[in-house]
Amino acid sequence: MAWSNTTAAQEPKEHSELDATVVAPFHAARGERVTQARTFVVRLNYPDEGRSHAVRWTLTLSGPGPQGAVLRRWSGTEQVGANGKSVNLPWDGRADADARERRMLAQDGLYQLRLLAVADAGTPHEAQVEQQWHIQVQRGASTAPTVRAFQAGLQQLPGLEGQPGYRIVYANLHSQTRHSDGGAALDACHGAQDPQTAPYGPIDAYKYAQEHGLDVLLTSEHNHMYDGSDGTNSTATPAEAIALYQTGLAEAAAYTAAHPGFLALYGMEWGVINKGGHLNIINSEQLLGWEKNAQGELLANIETPKGDYAGLYKLMRERGWIGQFNHPAQTGQFLVNEQPLGYTPDGDATMVLCEVMNTSAFSTNDAETETRRSNYEAACNRALAAGYHVAFSSNQDNHCANWGASYGNRTAVLVTGTPVSRDSFLDALRARRVYATMDKHAQLLFTANGKLMGERFDNHGPLRLATSFSNSAGRQAAAIAILHGVPGGNGSVTQVSDQAELTITPAPGPHFYYARLTQDDGNIVWSAPVWVNQLP
Repeated sequence: MAWSNTTAAQEPKEHSELDATVVAPFHAARGERVTQARTFVVRLNYPDEGRSHAVRWTLTLSGPGPQGAVLRRWSGTEQVGANGKSVNLPWDGRADADARERRMLAQDGLYQLRLLAVADAGTPHEAQVEQQWHIQVQRGASTAPTVRAFQAGLQQLPGLEGQPGYRIVYANLHSQTRHSDGGAALDACHGAQDPQTAPYGPIDAYKYAQEHGLDVLLTSEHNHMYDGSDGTNSTATPAEAIALYQTGLAEAAAYTAAHPGFLALYGMEWGVINKGGHLNIINSEQLLGWEKNAQGELLANIETPKGDYAGLYKLMRERGWIGQFNHPAQTGQFLVNEQPLGYTPDGDATMVLCEVMNTSAFSTNDAETETRRSNYEAACNRALAAGYHVAFSSNQDNHCANWGASYGNRTAVLVTGTPVSRDSFLDALRARRVYATMDKHAQLLFTANGKLMGERFDNHGPLRLATSFSNSAGRQAAAIAILHGVPGGNGSVTQVSDQAELTITPAPGPHFYYARLTQDDGNIVWSAPVWVNQLP
């Protein structure tokens, strides 16, 4: 089904928002071992119907360590449109650009780069993107932390005796096909497609993902594009929109049944960027929407007002549906009572994942080497601090026909049973037995007094936090951070240790902890949190 866009009411197109990333080499090049110099690249893009926007950007380098001083700050203003701009920023490895009489080399350690880009500052259309990545300065011998092996950690989990145990499946839980604005051939893909016009659909996506080593693929089509437009198609009919969604569900079920060992999932990406943000609904059997045709007929099964996140969470909880915050921002998204990522008990019950890292939605890379990558840890931390019990996920938001192949990042899920079934996979998501990884070869566990990441429990006395890690491609840990926050406190999330294991006695009350491990190639792995209610 493909509808003409000539009858569609025009709204801001999806994926027309500000995009800002920074390419930050984790290591200096071989020839710069002494200076540790390298070049950072700030990439800006604003594909807004050909309009140009003034984007003010600042890149800050601080460290070593999370409380390190600011060493350098670069800034500028660019006129940015659909063609984008790249800014090269050489760093000479020196600690202070202004103290020219000293010109001290930056000492060894882990440093943080923070990119802040603001478009149309001070206007009603102001947009903001924040990105954070790490780099390593290393001239001397490695001081990498000691980390217990993954299997050793797994074997010490209680309650596995006589049970099948856990195994890891690697998933991409965010992608599109021709059912919405994805599915274009790599040589013809230059952004979001006109809905339902590209050649490749869900079956093609599942086949491609399986051939490229994934265990699970969710095709998550934009819920408001089942009328064949990026606006509202006044000539569309409910029956055809609903039938297309049901076709997708049937194709996923049929592909799974015919390919044991691979799980094909079909769901929807609900919402719009310009009015609140995107979230995935992973297991809905019905199409949700707000658009109506010229006869006033709803082009979906169930009406869900655009931007009403509290109402959506309530419906999802009633139906047993689970969700994922997609590429979340700290401001202007998932508003409840005007609060970004605003908390509701219904939302807490149904939202199980938060995307902590994505590759570019419009990547045409099929060699897992895409350099345009985005980090949303700060926004996910805001959700955790608001009280949400979400695990981190890492997906690709593929709009081109390279499902899972633009980079090696995955959402890793610890499931029971062989082969993986839809029910066992959804149960694992509900239990938050998940870690997010930029490397498909990584294996990570995080436990608290033997309780597996994702669990919630009461605790008396000391709390022993432990990280276990392995990588089947031989990568090692370069740095570890154990981070802490208070759910519902809406405060900051701070590092409490740079070692793989930590024993503390928390203050009475609720806490969450998670591990972030940086590999020796700069790729990051995030555990799910554990939630601890410390009793007096």
